[in-house]
Amino acid sequence: MELRELKTVVEKKSTIKRILLVDDSPIIHKLLRRTLEAHGYEVCGDAKNGREAVSMYQSLKPDLVFMDITMPVMDGLEASGEILKMDPQARIIMLSAMGDEQIVNRAKELGIDNFLKKPFNDYKIISAISGIV
Repeated sequence: MELRELKTVVEKKSTIKRILLVDDSPIIHKLLRRTLEAHGYEVCGDAKNGREAVSMYQSLKPDLVFMDITMPVMDGLEASGEILKMDPQARIIMLSAMGDEQIVNRAKELGIDNFLKKPFNDYKIISAISGIV
């Protein structure tokens, strides 16, 4: 399926409009923001660590969170756990440079089974969203 066709599928089925980005890398924020906005999504917030993510999730109520695993202050798994306690229906895609099976298993125990492995491209980002609608 081409990216253009995938965008159409996502637009028809998706209730996802507002997205919170959580990563300690400004480069990842920039890449995700550019791709998401080019495909009609609104990036409603940018958090640099898990603690900011929990706070921003509470105030912004995004439709989806892209959450890095390894960050300072509070890691992505802990932050995801806090978010899912507040909102069991939260939709989270974990971003990881690591393929660590133990981390993936911990995330799955929390109820997260959507992962996007770095490095990623536009197609993988939009496909990840399509996979959770």
